[in-house]
Order: sequence, then structure tokens, then C-alpha cells
Amino acid sequence: MGARRDRLPVRGILLDKDGTLIDCDATWGPVIQHLVAEFAPLGDAAALMDAAGLDPATGRLRAGSVWAAGSTHDLVRLWWPEAGRDEILRTAARIDAACAERSAHSAVPLLDLDRFLQDLSDRGLTVGIATNDSLASLNAFIDRHELAGRIDHRFGYDSVVQPKPDGDMVHAFCAAASLEPAEVAVVGDNTHDLEMARAAGAGWAVGVLTGNGGREDLEPLADVILNGVADLTEWLSGLPQSGISTSRP
Repeated sequence: MGARRDRLPVRGILLDKDGTLIDCDATWGPVIQHLVAEFAPLGDAAALMDAAGLDPATGRLRAGSVWAAGSTHDLVRLWWPEAGRDEILRTAARIDAACAERSAHSAVPLLDLDRFLQDLSDRGLTVGIATNDSLASLNAFIDRHELAGRIDHRFGYDSVVQPKPDGDMVHAFCAAASLEPAEVAVVGDNTHDLEMARAAGAGWAVGVLTGNGGREDLEPLADVILNGVADLTEWLSGLPQSGISTSRP
């Protein structure tokens, strides 16, 4: 979809993490297997993995599954359907801690993240990451890959009242960066990323095909679909001159 005349300049980029910046299957497959092994007494390991969205045979995550699109609280409710609120919070905290430790080491970047993020910064864009992973896990990933100086704002599912697909993360990003939602391009590989963009009134909903959301899943919600986030800077360069801010306010 081409640029509309009424679009505001893009001044902020809000990036998804899993499937957008890192290989979701390669990163999370081993982590899920570890969690299932730890909680195996709850039931059949293969059934637990399949319920979460990981195909034990292929090691791939299903689009729209709890692991691909939900939060840790969603996973706990799935695996422990009878759990009360306090038990959900306690168990989610244990899972988040395990994920933060393991995923930071297993993360497989889809591109040179430092160079990519530097290019966005050089364009005068404010950059944020919004993930349905925990903030602790996101911070561990950023620290592990030495990206702290490249990311202006960070949001996990536990940073806001309502995580994706609600618009809270976009609004939190805008509040922190003094932006309007219409000045923000949200970039993600799943429908819940683009639904978040729509819910918040973001200027652009940008889909990428490097995760587990297919083109047919993303097209109804996306303004534009890129092969991967590596193509984002070229796409930005193709916007009208008024579409890119060349300096921070």
C-alpha cells in the first residue's frame, strides 16, 4: 500500500522482537523444550509443547499460538487451567526468569542488529522494542547483544496493563518519546503486532515475513509487507521526504 497524503512524518519505529529481530524458532525451541522438561510431571511433554504452539517434529512455532502471540500469563493459564491468580503470578515469574536466562544465550539474530539500529538512529528516528516476552527477558537479550545504546525504549508484556494485541505498548512508547501514534511505524511478524498498531492508531502497520505469520495472515492488517526487517531502511528511504524526520525534536 502506498503512502497516503494525510500521513504524518515517521518519527518513531516500534519493533517486535521474536520473528522480527531474531529467529523465533531457533531461539525459543530449545527454551520451550527446557520448560517442558522442568514441568514434565504435569503431563506428556509432546502434548505440552504442541499446546504451546511448538511442533515437536519440526521445531517450528505455529502462527497465532500461545507462545508465538501470547504472554507468559497466557502460557500458565494454558498449562495450568485451574491455577488461581497468585499461582499464575508465581509460576509466570519462574518461567520468565528461566526464559530471560536461556533465551539471551540462544537468541539468533536475523541481521546485524547493531548496524541496523544505528541506521535507524542516524535517520533521527526514536527506536523502541515491544514484545509479549517479559521485560527482564528483553533486557537480557539487549544486554547480551550490547544494544543498550541503540534502543531508546523497551516494553515487555509486563510493562503495560494490556499487552499485544491491545495498543498499550504503542501508547507507552508515544508517551515516553513525546510522539503521536500517527508518527509511529509498528513492525512485526505476527497479526497481534499489526492488531496492536491498528488498536493504537499507529501511522504504519508494517509486516515482515521472517517469523511465523504468513503473507495471507498479515495482508488484511498491514499497510506494507517486507521480506524482512532488513528491508525497513530501504522502505523508509522510499517514503516521501515529508515522511521521515531527519532530526530529533
